[in-house]
Amino acid sequence: MIETTTLDSPLGTLHVAVRDGRLCLIELSSETRFRQRLRASGEPVQPLESTQAKAIIAALRAYFAGDTAALDTIEVDPLGGTPFQRRVWNALRSIPAGETASYRAIATRIRAPKAVRAVGAANGANPVPIVLPCHRVIGADGSLTGYGGGLPRKRWLLQHEGVDLPDR
Repeated sequence: MIETTTLDSPLGTLHVAVRDGRLCLIELSSETRFRQRLRASGEPVQPLESTQAKAIIAALRAYFAGDTAALDTIEVDPLGGTPFQRRVWNALRSIPAGETASYRAIATRIRAPKAVRAVGAANGANPVPIVLPCHRVIGADGSLTGYGGGLPRKRWLLQHEGVDLPDR
């Protein structure tokens, strides 16, 4: 059973899904896309009720209030994903708040140094942005590259975490 709720945040309304007490989906852009992704999972869905799910929402609120370490307390079980994508998503959690890594660094970290583009694609398919911090992955030249939630949100998240960004 997947439980769902919304959370008002500085980035706008987040659509959140929890399965077995673990975060499985955050959608930044639209409720329609959120519902489509849930339907594609084929799992039954209900409004949020469990204590574990409420703890995840509390941790997300703490993060937005300035406790960037609060994300580390959230267990995840991403909705979908290939084994390769899951390796990339797991590697994202090793990037501490306030730091960034390049796509190449992530590819090297997962022992697939030639798979830089595939790392980028997996990063873009991340179903649990913010908690699996794909926003912390930037171009090798330090540029803010694509982000499913839009570059202004990526910039906000990085600045919220204390990353000093150039004004480009």
